[in-house]
Amino acid sequence: MSESRAAGTLATLERGFVTVNQWVIILMMGTMALLVFVNVVSRYVFNASIIWVEEFTQYQMIWITYLGAGLALREGRHVAVEVFQDMLPPGLRTHVRYVVALAMLAFLVTLAVLGFRIAQFTWNQETPVINIPTGVPYLGVPIGALVMALHLTLTLRAFAEKRYEHVDA
Repeated sequence: MSESRAAGTLATLERGFVTVNQWVIILMMGTMALLVFVNVVSRYVFNASIIWVEEFTQYQMIWITYLGAGLALREGRHVAVEVFQDMLPPGLRTHVRYVVALAMLAFLVTLAVLGFRIAQFTWNQETPVINIPTGVPYLGVPIGALVMALHLTLTLRAFAEKRYEHVDA
C-alpha cells in the first residue's frame, strides 16, 4: 500500500471514529433530554413519576462527559494555564507541549486501568432503581479515558503545535 493511500485510509478511519463518538453523544443527550421532558410532564400532568429516569439520566451524564472530553480536546476547549508556555520560544514551547501531552497520556492510561478495576470490583453490586451492575455507570470513566487518549494520540502533533480543529457534528 502506498504511503499516501495509507494516510488516506488512516484519515478516513479517524473521521469515522470522530463521527461515531459524536453520534453516541448526540443520541445519549437526545434520549436524556427526552426522558427528562417526559418525566416532568408525567409528574406535573399525570401526578406520576417514572422512577428510573433520574438514575438513568445521571449515568448518561457521566458517559456523555467522559466521551465528550476527547472531542473537546481536539478543539482546545479544556481549561489550561498556558501563560508560562507562551513565554517560551516557539521551538521550546512545542517540546514542552509534547511533554504535557505525554503526561496527559500517562494520566489517561492510569485512569483507564484504575477505572476498569473499580468497575470490575463493583460489578456484582446493583444500582438502586434500575438494578443493573454498578460497574456499568463506572465504565464511562475508563472508556472515556481511552477515547480521550486515542483523540490525543491522533492529534498529538497538532496539540503540540497548538493547532486545534473544529469538529462538526
